[in-house]
Amino acid sequence: MEFKVIRLFVLLAATVKAQVNPEVCRYPLGMTGGQIQDEDISASSYWSESTAAKFGRLDIGGGDGAWCPDIMSEPHGLKEYLQVDLRSLHFITLVGTQGRHADGMGNEFAQKYRIKYSRDGSNWVSWQDRKGQQVIEGNRNAYDVVLKDLEPPIIARYVRFMPVTDHSMIVCMRVELYGCEWLDGLVSYSIPDGHQMIYRDLEVSFNDSVYDGVSAEGLTKGLGQLTDGTWGLDDFLHSQIYGVWPGYDYVGWSNRTFPKGYVEMIFDFDHVRNFTSMKVHTSNMFSRGVRVFRQVTCFFWSDSEWEPGPITFRPTPDRVSQRARFVTVTLGDRTAKTIKCRFHFSDVWMLFSEVAFQSGSAVYNTSMGPGKHPKNPLTVDDPTHKVDDSNTRILIGCLVAVIAILSAIIVIMLWRQVWQKMLEKASRRLLDDDLTARLAIQNRAFAFRHSSLSSDSGSTSNSTYERIYPLCADYQEPSRLIRKLPEFAHSAENLKSSSSCMAATASGSDGAPHYAEADIISLQESSDGSIAAANMTPFTGTDSSLREFPREKLSFKEKLGEGQFGEVHLCEAEGMQDFLDEDLSVGEISESLLLVAVKTLREDANKNARNDFLKEIRIMSRLRDPNIVRLLAVCVDTDPLWMITEYMENGDLNQFLCNLRLKEAPDEDKPEQEEGEDSISYTKLISMAAQIASGMKYLSSLNFVHRDLATRNCLVGKNYTIRIADFGMSRNLYKGDYYRIQGRAVLPIRWMSWESILLGKFTMASDVWAFGVTLWEILTLCKEQPYSQLSDEQVIENTGEFFRDKGKQVYLPKPPCCPDSVYNDLMLSCWRRNAKQRPSFQEIHAQLQENMSA
Repeated sequence: MEFKVIRLFVLLAATVKAQVNPEVCRYPLGMTGGQIQDEDISASSYWSESTAAKFGRLDIGGGDGAWCPDIMSEPHGLKEYLQVDLRSLHFITLVGTQGRHADGMGNEFAQKYRIKYSRDGSNWVSWQDRKGQQVIEGNRNAYDVVLKDLEPPIIARYVRFMPVTDHSMIVCMRVELYGCEWLDGLVSYSIPDGHQMIYRDLEVSFNDSVYDGVSAEGLTKGLGQLTDGTWGLDDFLHSQIYGVWPGYDYVGWSNRTFPKGYVEMIFDFDHVRNFTSMKVHTSNMFSRGVRVFRQVTCFFWSDSEWEPGPITFRPTPDRVSQRARFVTVTLGDRTAKTIKCRFHFSDVWMLFSEVAFQSGSAVYNTSMGPGKHPKNPLTVDDPTHKVDDSNTRILIGCLVAVIAILSAIIVIMLWRQVWQKMLEKASRRLLDDDLTARLAIQNRAFAFRHSSLSSDSGSTSNSTYERIYPLCADYQEPSRLIRKLPEFAHSAENLKSSSSCMAATASGSDGAPHYAEADIISLQESSDGSIAAANMTPFTGTDSSLREFPREKLSFKEKLGEGQFGEVHLCEAEGMQDFLDEDLSVGEISESLLLVAVKTLREDANKNARNDFLKEIRIMSRLRDPNIVRLLAVCVDTDPLWMITEYMENGDLNQFLCNLRLKEAPDEDKPEQEEGEDSISYTKLISMAAQIASGMKYLSSLNFVHRDLATRNCLVGKNYTIRIADFGMSRNLYKGDYYRIQGRAVLPIRWMSWESILLGKFTMASDVWAFGVTLWEILTLCKEQPYSQLSDEQVIENTGEFFRDKGKQVYLPKPPCCPDSVYNDLMLSCWRRNAKQRPSFQEIHAQLQENMSA
C-alpha cells in the first residue's frame, strides 16, 4: 500500500514536471511485458498464423517464435514492416531486436533494419541518426538481444520496424521499445531556420539538424532538437554529442534579420491543455554576444481564434554568470491547444537548446488550430478529451474525494509507523535474549535473507514499468544494493537460492540499506547457483568463541564516521589480548591497550536493522584470514549493540601512502624501512597489493563479493601488514569518493565496473575491476583520485563507452613507477569489458608474487 501511494505521488509529480531526461527514460514499453495488446501489433504480411505480428515480442516464444513476413526481404527493400501502436505519444530512446530461435528449430533474424515513425498515423518519418544514417545494425544470431540507442530519440505513437538485407533472404524479428510517456503533449513546433555565426574564422551552425517536419521557408509540422532532451553546454562551441560541428546543441538566430526585434515560435499540442509554465534552456554567453531573451509574449488558441490578453514575461537580466540555464516562463493556467510565443532579443544572438511545457489535460472539446490542422487521431477514441463543460463539477468532486482518501491513507500509515516503533522498543530485551541464546548454540543453521528483499519483490509487481536492464538472474538495483544471502543448511543440497532479478525503480523504500557498509560480508552464490561443499568449511564452526567484552574496558578515542547501522568509533580496548581465544589471536601485543574499531547500532534502530546487525556479527565471526579484518568480540548484553573489530595502528592505506614518497630506485634491494620514514620502495608497494589480492582470493573462495574494494578500505599494521576492511564509506574524509543517487544511496563509481554501474551487476569479476583501480592507487601513492580530471557525470558517461565498446573509453593512465608488463598484463586485464576475460584473484595473486621475486 505504501509503495502504491508513493508511486502515485511520483506520477503526479512527473505530470507536473513533464520534462524528459533521456538517461532515465529507458523503460520497456510493453512488448515483452504484455502491456501492449495483440491488436496494437500489426504487420505488412506474415508466413502463417503462427508467425503473425503478435508473436513479434522480444524474449517471448509464442507461436513459431517470432514475426516473419510472408515474402523474402529484398536488398534495401522497405515493403515489409512490423508496426507497434503505443496508443499515445511516447519519448522513445532505445530499441531492442531478436531473431527466431524457437528452441533450436529456427535460425532467421534481421541483420539490418530501418525505423519509421508517426505521431498521427498518416505522416511517416524515417528515423536517421545525427550523421544522417538510417540503417541500424541488427542481429548476428537468432537468440541474442541487440539493444540500440536512438540518437536522436523519437517522439511517436506508431513505430515500424523494417528489415533490410544485403541479398534476398527470409528474416524474422522480435522487438521491444524503450522510453516513457511524452507528457508535454507537444506534437510539433514551427520556428525560423537557424542562422550561422562566424566566430574567429570558425563557422558555427545553429540549425535544427534533427527536425522531422517540413523545411521550407522555416521549419513546420515537426519536432527536433528543442525536444530531444539534450541541453546545450555553457560554451556553445562545444557539445555533449561526440563528433559534431560547433553550435550543434543549440538552435539560434541573429537579430540582424528580424526587423521587429523578436523570433516567433508556434507550438501545437495533442489536445486542449491548462498550461502552468514553459521552461526554455538558453545560452547566456554575453562575452560572445549571446544573452537570455529580454522578454517573451505568448498568445493562446483554444477554440477558433487567438484569445485576447497575451501573457508577457521578463526574466531577470544576468550580467555576471555566463552559464546556460533554464528560464521558467509562467503561463498562468491558460487554456490552449496552440501557443504562439515571441522571444525578444536582448543582444545580437539568442540561442535555445530545449523547450518544455508543464500542463494538465483540459476538459474541453478539441478543435482545429489556427492552421486548420486535421483533428488529432490520438484524441478521437479517448473520452477524457471530449468531456462536456457540464461535467466539470462532477470531475472536480471526484478529484476532491480522491485527495481526501489519499490523505486518510497517509494519516493511517503514519499512525501505524508510530505504533510499530513503540512495539519495537518493547521487544528489544527479547531480541537481546534471543541473540545471547543463538550465539551459544553450536552448529546452528545459518539461514536468513535480507528482510526487505521479500517486500521489494512484492512491490515490483505494482510498478508500471521495469528497468531496461533486469536481464540477468543476479541483477541488483544500483541505488538499493540489497544484500542477498543464501540460506545455509546442514548440507549443500539444502541451500536455497537467494538470487532474484531486482526490477524496482531507483526510488527505493526508506528501509533499504546504503551502499557497502560491511558489504565485505555479502555472501554471493556462484554462477551455477550453488556453493561447493568445500567452501562451507569456515561456516561449520561455532559461535562460542565470540565472547561478550566488558564495555567499561573500551576507551573511545575518535569518531571515524557514520555507518549504515550507526556510528563507527576508534577505541582502545584494555586487556583484549587476554580476552581473546587462541584462534582469534592478533599477534604479539606488548602493550596492555589494543586499538579496535567499534561499530554501534543506533538506539532508534528498527527490528530489521537490529536483525541485519546480528546477521553481520554471525558472518564476520567466521571469517579467518591474515589479510581480512576480524571481529574480535561483541557487546550485546545491553543496548546499544556493539561489534568490536580489529583496527591497525597505521590507519587506512590511502592516508598511509598519501604521506609517503617513492624511493628513487624502486628495484634496488634495500633493507626494510624503519617506522616513521617518509619513503617506500616499489617492491613494498607490490607486496601490499599482493596481500590485498590474497585477502580477496580468500573471500572469492567463499563466493563473497566486497563491492567497495579501495585503499580507503584497507588497513595498515606493523611491517606493512595489510588487512581488508569496510570503514571507508562511513568516514567524512572519503565523502567525495562516493556519488550520491537521488539524495540517498551512494556509489563508489570511480572504482566500479561498467556492468555494476549500468546493469547493477556485482560479481567477483567486478571486484577484480575494483582491484585494478586499487592497484593504480597504490602505485600512484594515492596522490590523486582515480579519473580526477573527470566529473562524476563524465565518469558515468565513460562507463557507457565501455558498454558500447567503440574504442572511445578512457582508461586510468600508467603510473610513473609501474612497469609496462604490470600495467598491460595486469591492470588493463582487470578492466576488460568482458567480465569472463578478467583474471581471477588466484591469478592476480600469483602474478604479483612473481613480480615481487623478479
